Amino acid sequence: MEADSALFAGLTAILAKCGIRKTDSDAATAIRTIVELLFSWLMVWIVGSGPTIMSLSAKTWIFLILSGLATGASWLCYYKALQDGLASVVVPIDKLSLLVSIGFSALVFKERLSNKAALGLGLIVAGTLLMLVKLPA
Repeated sequence: MEADSALFAGLTAILAKCGIRKTDSDAATAIRTIVELLFSWLMVWIVGSGPTIMSLSAKTWIFLILSGLATGASWLCYYKALQDGLASVVVPIDKLSLLVSIGFSALVFKERLSNKAALGLGLIVAGTLLMLVKLPA
């Protein structure tokens, strides 16, 4: 599933860049969100997980709503950046969000990186920054 996720995430950036060339990035985000909403509810219906929604705690609802708001803000910024910039620049910067996720996972969940994972994270960050540096020709 992780490889599938990476494939679809990569396609998302390219398809989004193609789709926002001649439209407002906010409108494009709204259209994408409608498609995702319909697809998500279709999956809930197909797998039969609808009844579980009624048993969610208030705390779970709050965190899911906050996550949705963060996702919406992220998409609005991402689509605007894709519209204005190069996908080859925007996508690596967006992927640096893993620093935020790892930082908060350490603060909130007390998760710790192994030495190997920390080295890998450092290499990802260094590689991303290297992709963004313009070298003289």
